[in-house]
Formats: sequence, structure tokens, C-alpha cells
Amino acid sequence: MEKGRGATFNTQSERFSLPQREADGDWLDAVEDIDGPVTRTRTQVTVEHPRTIVTRNNSPDIGFGQSINAYRGCEHGCIYCFARPTHAYHDLSPGLDFETRLFAKPDAAALLRAELSKKNYTVMPIALGTNTDPYQPIEKDWRITRSILELLAECRHPIFITTKSDRILRDIDLLAAMARDRLVSVAISVTTLDPAVARTLEPRAPHPLRRVDAIRQLADAGVPVYASLSPIIPAITDHEIETIVARVAAAGAREVTYIPVRLPHEVAPLFRAWLDAHYPDRAARVMTIIRELRGGRDNDPNFGSRMRGQGVWADLIRTRFVKARKRAGLGAERLTLRTDLFRPPEGAQMRLL
Repeated sequence: MEKGRGATFNTQSERFSLPQREADGDWLDAVEDIDGPVTRTRTQVTVEHPRTIVTRNNSPDIGFGQSINAYRGCEHGCIYCFARPTHAYHDLSPGLDFETRLFAKPDAAALLRAELSKKNYTVMPIALGTNTDPYQPIEKDWRITRSILELLAECRHPIFITTKSDRILRDIDLLAAMARDRLVSVAISVTTLDPAVARTLEPRAPHPLRRVDAIRQLADAGVPVYASLSPIIPAITDHEIETIVARVAAAGAREVTYIPVRLPHEVAPLFRAWLDAHYPDRAARVMTIIRELRGGRDNDPNFGSRMRGQGVWADLIRTRFVKARKRAGLGAERLTLRTDLFRPPEGAQMRLL
């Protein structure tokens, strides 16, 4: 287990073409004598040049029809991240590889410009942050999310953003301007307010209180901002439901949402290992409750129930959440972003005139 990272191991997935790799114990005994002290895993970034950048979906569980992910993998290292299994598609581990071997798409804005220029393009809000965080640490240098926002602001195109980073405040100038035309809404993830829990649960994400302050600053700038308690983890973070809802509402959040923890594919064994490492006193209890929430399995992939859970525990969490939201005066607002202001991006010739 490496300090500052979320996953406790880096086993490659066997769902695709990867062979199971085995560590040689004799070699490990001698590795420090040969190579010196073992160094911590450093983050690597590989440039990716996709042919398209907009992903479309028609899932009944998701409130958007198209999305963009500027990066693959996420250095935040959240142990519960449902996107971890996507790294197996690249013959990489959903464990530490997902946190340390990242992909950046610097052509994203150019590809988006081409997409928005198509005569048959249908305007609907684009979601950022649906798979990996658009404001993870490498955005500081790559600024791919910023370039996407600049283009959408130019075209007056609506956008939803989901993040657990206060780095979004670097783009508050663009966000505030777009908010005046009802073209943007932001969701900030606040899973726990306990820094001790956050240090292992989401080890490289900003401190929870910095995220609450980001909600306050965005709200003060006129940006419609929401808070997501996702995921709620039984016996780890569920006792904070009422406190978090009250805190984010006081900071200016207009609404709150939540999803019970999901453990698809390789996330389940990673999460179990994390529990054994950090919460051995309650690991069995946590997994028992999760399996009750998920119909007797580690994960429920079915539309509808996968986002809500089922059974007594799901009902209890839902009841507490609804009461906390009502007590905080939330739940009445429904923001609709405008699509009628869209104008296709100008071509190179037009920009010269």
C-alpha cells in the first residue's frame, strides 16, 4: 500500500486480453540491493489523439445526452470511482495504474469545434466530469478543460460540470459570464467532511472544506452550484448526511443529490482491500450492508435501481436525505439551461475579418 494513493494493489484485469502477472518473491527480496530504495510511483501522462470527443448516451439513469472527458484516469485516486474499470480497456490496471498512468486529450477543443460546426448538430447541454474529473491536478498544466470552456462560451453552448476540486475557481471568470445567460451549472462532490476519512477515501482530491468554500465562491459569483454526496458509503460516511447537507446549503448550494456506493467490476475487490487496510473493524459489516443495498451482490448494474439501491438500507438513506434536504430549504429549484442562444463557431476566415 502506497501512501497518498487510493488503491492498495495494482492487479491487472483479466476481463480482456491481460495475462495475470505474478510477483517473483526472490526478486523482490533483492530489489533494493540491486536498484536501491524503492521510489514512490510517479504520475505519467500519455497524449491521446481520439478521432471524436463527444460521447452520447441514452441511459434512463443519466440526466444528460452528451458528454466530454478531457482525461482518462484520475489522479484523485478515489477508491470508489466507478470509472476505474475503463483502464482495463487499455491493458492497464484499474488499481494504481488508473491513478498514476493518465491520458490527456489536447485536441479536445479542436475536435469539439469541428463537431459544433456540423450543419446537423443538435444543441443539448454537454456534461464534463461524467467519467474522470475535469479539474484533476494535471489540468493545472494541460488546461484542456479551460480550452473546452472557452469554446463553449464563444458559441454560447450550455454545459454541466461535475468535480470534486476547487481548481474550478480558476475558470470562475468564464463560468460567471456563462451563468448570466443561464448556460452553466456546476456540481461539487462533497463525500465527507472528515479529513481523516478523505485522506484515504479520495487521497489526492482537495480537502473537503476547500470544496465547500468553492461552492460559496461560485454561488457568490452567480454560478448555479449544486452539491453531490455521492457516493454515500454505509458505516463509513452515511452518518454525515445531515451535516453535509446543512453545510453545503449554508455555503450557497441550490440543490443536493446522492447515489449509494457502486462497486462495478474491478472496483469491488479494490474497495474490499481498502476496507481491510483502513477499516478492518467494520469491513465485514460495510460489505454486508452494501450487498443488502444491491440485491445480494456487490453491485447492481440494472437501470433504475443501480442509482438508488433497494431494500431497508436504501429506504433509510433516502428518508434521511429527503428530511435533511427539506430542513435545509432545498429541493424546490429546477434549473434548465438555455439552448436557444447557440451560435456555431466561426471559421478561420470569419475570425480574420
